[in-house]
Amino acid sequence: MLISTLAFTCMNGIVKYLAHFDAFQIVFFRSISSLFFTFGFLIKNKIPILGNKRKLLVLRGLVGVTSMALFFMSTKYLPIGTAVSLRYMAPIFAAVFAVLILKETVKPIQWLFFVAAFIGVIILKGFDTSLDSYGLILILISAIFSGLVYVVISKIGKADHPVVVVNYFMVISTITGGLVAIFNWTTPIGVEWLMLLALGVFGYFGQVYMTKAFQIAATNQVAPLKYLEVIFTVLFGAFIFGEVYTLWSLLGIAMIITALVLNALYKGKK
Repeated sequence: MLISTLAFTCMNGIVKYLAHFDAFQIVFFRSISSLFFTFGFLIKNKIPILGNKRKLLVLRGLVGVTSMALFFMSTKYLPIGTAVSLRYMAPIFAAVFAVLILKETVKPIQWLFFVAAFIGVIILKGFDTSLDSYGLILILISAIFSGLVYVVISKIGKADHPVVVVNYFMVISTITGGLVAIFNWTTPIGVEWLMLLALGVFGYFGQVYMTKAFQIAATNQVAPLKYLEVIFTVLFGAFIFGEVYTLWSLLGIAMIITALVLNALYKGKK
């Protein structure tokens, strides 16, 4: 999980470095470079590429690319650490969707954790006047769509291999990102080519090692560790990009992550 969080942190840092590119161009490169790994894995292991629950797989891809594009857009307006912490609100929206769509139940103590996380958002925006409202709206909508991804994946269940699910996501993201990026294409120069292609590499290995962590250890042991990505990214933003985080913004981020870690621990024990 530590390797995973470091990989995602590197990906977040590159996204911030490439903020002058159109978000859909970043989506395109993030996705197309991952396809070499996903297609290679499926072909090597002779796993049917088209999968079984195709309509849900397509829906997962469309919802996922929407969330990813909005996240990339938000990084133009927000410190990267703030954007990442707010994106992690996704489990709260996932819980709401699970109640409404999957008819699952959420324990009262979990709602308490969710309220605490939302208070963190209010502190983040209400007391940190430097936080951009448009960026905040973008990242919260991104988190909502990310929460919807959880529900779609639950509906897919074990009917399809995880890499098939990821491959659909990457294919749809590549097509969508490529088509939309045409209208605002910026030709990369020098090291920017390497940076753009590295997005998919870091993203893929972050996903792989996160999956491995959940496979070999108890959820309540590894799930809280994924939130280290926020801490790593905040440090990355401060030391590499010179981003400034006020005490209020750090307090808000801390409340959000603490609440979500407690929720992850509670779910793991269940």
